Amino acid sequence: MNLYYKIFLALFVIFIGFNLYAMEWQLGFWHNENSKFILSMSAAVIGILVVFVMNTMSRLANRK
Repeated sequence: MNLYYKIFLALFVIFIGFNLYAMEWQLGFWHNENSKFILSMSAAVIGILVVFVMNTMSRLANRK
């Protein structure tokens, strides 16, 4: 993986970890107080998927 992909992958994993830590589990996963953490966590998951897609696309471009 390129250095940029590794940096963004680490950032997204840190965001997911922070959101899991900051979430108020006593209120429940779908409570209104936790909605900002769920939105941020889902954005980080989508970011991880985009990083892996971009890495795969760059590998395919290098082979040609």
